[in-house]
Amino acid sequence: MNTLETIEVDISVELGAAIMPVHHLLRLGRGAVIELDTLEHDPMRIYANNTLIAKGEVQVEEGQLNVVVTQKVIKPAGH
Repeated sequence: MNTLETIEVDISVELGAAIMPVHHLLRLGRGAVIELDTLEHDPMRIYANNTLIAKGEVQVEEGQLNVVVTQKVIKPAGH
């Protein structure tokens, strides 16, 4: 068995982010709207173990939400 096939990686996808005081967060209820720092057609950010590796877009297929990779993020040499 190939060793790489047994390594697990935590993948997360970020639609956007917001900064708000904790007291605002505690007041949120059902139906609350949180304004994010992204626009409608901005790419989602894809992270592997909290490191940005790619950008992508959402697709819905048969009720299943998918993220399609549209761009790899390449880190500069030496980082």
